[in-house]
Amino acid sequence: MWLSLLGPGAAGRAVGQVIRRAIPDKLVVLTFDDAAVSHATYVAPLLKKYGFGGTFFVCEFREPPFADKTKYMTWAQIQGLQRQGFEVASHTLTHQHVNKLSRPQLGAELDSIEARCRAWGIPRPTTFAYPGYDTAPMATALLPERGYLFARAGGGRAYDPATDHPMLLPSFSIAGTDTAKVLSAIRQAHGGHVVILTVHGVPDVAHDWVTTPPELFEQYLGYLRTHRYRVIALRDLARYVNVPEALRTLPPHYENLK
Repeated sequence: MWLSLLGPGAAGRAVGQVIRRAIPDKLVVLTFDDAAVSHATYVAPLLKKYGFGGTFFVCEFREPPFADKTKYMTWAQIQGLQRQGFEVASHTLTHQHVNKLSRPQLGAELDSIEARCRAWGIPRPTTFAYPGYDTAPMATALLPERGYLFARAGGGRAYDPATDHPMLLPSFSIAGTDTAKVLSAIRQAHGGHVVILTVHGVPDVAHDWVTTPPELFEQYLGYLRTHRYRVIALRDLARYVNVPEALRTLPPHYENLK
């Protein structure tokens, strides 16, 4: 690790420059992928009830087709999320894995989502989620050039702002019924680490293998509230992280992000 090459004083100064303010314990980021219709009909009302923030990474799937509104949100519903104070962010237009795209192709995918947002009066996205958790050096270079602050992958581990590159944020999936695993993940939000949770549909009728049962989702939210976790959107990490300095000094590591 690059910090190990520095003396203890220099390492501390480097971390201090990346961390804008101390990372509090019990800091959790909620992120939601794929524009599932349950995000508007079920998830958003619950988040408002609990007073939690969240980021919704939207795309227009080709299969099952985005036109099927029994499975996916309308853009009016997506606009409604933004008007309620939630973050609407980019998951590419057509859920394309970035390791299979050229730089111009990824640029076109970003352009398309940004154009949809502009047409609906939604602020230009500043965070990104990698479809399929697939990352690529081309993407980690292009996204900051386009003004993106953070990009989320997978990996099943907590985010360490002092060492993890802003374009390669790890997260935990809460899909399935293993509540012990999810609660164990949440409890890792301490000691300068942030827990980022990836959620798909609640339930996910388009992709049932990543569904989260509604009763379990509400159980997780109840746990977060009862135990006084601070639950924010991904963009809000910029309050704690000096993104330009992190981009300049933290090397990207692509392992352990699936």
